[in-house]
Amino acid sequence: MRILCGMLTLTLILVPFAFGQAASSGTGAVDSAENLRQLAHAYYAWRNENDPVGSSSQGLHTWDEKLQDYSESAIAMRRKHLAETLAQVNSMRTDSWAKDDQIDWLLFRSQIEGAVFFDALMPERRDPQTYTNECSNAIFSLIKKDYAPGRTRALAATSRLKLMPALLEQGKRNLAEPVRLYAQLAIDSARTGDSLYTDSLATIASELTPAEKQNFVQARDAALGALHAYADWLDQRLSNMTEFQPMGEAKYNYLLKHVYLLPVDPEQIAMLGQVELARYRALEALLADPSMADPNPARSKSIPVDEQGFLRAYESREAEIIQFLRERNLVTVPPYLGKFKIRELPAAFKPTSPGGFMNPPGLYDVDNSGFYFIPAYNPDSKNFYIRAAIEDPRPILGHEGIPGHFLQISISNHLSDEIRREQGDGVFAEGWALYTEEMMMRTGLYPDNSAAQGQILRLSRYRAARVGVDVNLHTGKWTFEQAVKYFMDAGGLDREAAEVRLPVRPLNRHRKSRTWSESGKSCGCWGAIANSKAQTFAWEPSTMLYWPTEPCRFRLWNGYFLMTRVIWTWR
Repeated sequence: MRILCGMLTLTLILVPFAFGQAASSGTGAVDSAENLRQLAHAYYAWRNENDPVGSSSQGLHTWDEKLQDYSESAIAMRRKHLAETLAQVNSMRTDSWAKDDQIDWLLFRSQIEGAVFFDALMPERRDPQTYTNECSNAIFSLIKKDYAPGRTRALAATSRLKLMPALLEQGKRNLAEPVRLYAQLAIDSARTGDSLYTDSLATIASELTPAEKQNFVQARDAALGALHAYADWLDQRLSNMTEFQPMGEAKYNYLLKHVYLLPVDPEQIAMLGQVELARYRALEALLADPSMADPNPARSKSIPVDEQGFLRAYESREAEIIQFLRERNLVTVPPYLGKFKIRELPAAFKPTSPGGFMNPPGLYDVDNSGFYFIPAYNPDSKNFYIRAAIEDPRPILGHEGIPGHFLQISISNHLSDEIRREQGDGVFAEGWALYTEEMMMRTGLYPDNSAAQGQILRLSRYRAARVGVDVNLHTGKWTFEQAVKYFMDAGGLDREAAEVRLPVRPLNRHRKSRTWSESGKSCGCWGAIANSKAQTFAWEPSTMLYWPTEPCRFRLWNGYFLMTRVIWTWR
């Protein structure tokens, strides 16, 4: 308690300091909130045009025929633009602005800081997945929703397929210091992902004319050949590639303060993870039957016969969760919320997302529906997520869907403030999803000593372990092997799951970020930290959701961004 109170006191000092910095930082920008919003709007438009695949993923289909340009000149241009935008933001004097406008300034600055920070890690030089992900996302973003006639999307896919061989050749030229771990994941993705480009893509190609179909097939085959050749090229060089390199404590601290706006250091983050880990291990041990924390389909009353039956059974439990929320007035489900669908995980995505992933509605999507992609059904699978889905899918469904990520991000997409609508804050988003898990457990949806309660505790334990892994791996205190071992021992994971779910990239901007795939990011590492211990927000159940991925307008404290985050996180 003494430590936490100290952190809260520190926040009261830091918040005014942050605003004060805005007031005294340089000169040269036109100092008005309206100019901030104009600058932000121009930046988002520039980013969208320069990241056509990311834009397609977010439901903006203006550049569906293009891929991102990874030439040296294009990379340099983007870096220059980011630096200039950050300089403009930092030069604004905000001391006379309203508190909400100052918060918008802080949020937009953190967005640019994040783009600059992660760009400085030079993924185009070090991460071979940069190029395989560009290819798979380019196709996935065209087929996941029926936003246009199939022929229109197939023609766009043809254009992108034609660009892939050149993109992958550019990748080979750029990868001056590839990391072996990332290369292995890229190889697996390139070699196992053919079905995305053949079976999945074929679903939108039936309306093509014969000439268009021939052009499409030629482009597809050339792209697949280039992907396989890229995998072979990486494979031949694996032995000479560098091992995983941590960013170090100084950069990690910078990330916490400037990108995530957190008034804590790595040691405090690790301490919170240890506390949460001890709590969940103890709760798991207190189960009348601790084996309930390890999903076992044999305990299920009904085991689906095939893939379609499995997906239907999974999806059908959503109505049960929504009814529970409404009957107890826990969370308001807005009328504009789309359908949350369960789909099979495409094979191309299994190397980096073995447990599946959630794909929310994009910022620009007309279609409000979202998806959770789960691995292919196998009643004998050892995969935790498959076993859990067969025995009782509600814990994961609630976390990923309603009232978790899908609900929260859907509401976020409807904010009127563009800067806040663009904010993708994993600290809040993962914390909210974990909070809802425990909220529903405490209010009776998951009974004591049930398999569902066991799942909640095991998942929370694994996420708490991930906190220590993230901090110690990226500050350089642990080797990769030490991190894997800790993840297995503390989180209760098998080695395969521990290696793939390891946060080999620090933290995250959450799934509202501009790529569909976790790609090794620490999607859950902040969840244990942000998991609220409050019973429920019974005084107004949905208030906090109206400011979802940028928690800066809770009625607990109107205006002080960091203070509201810390109050909610540790109450």
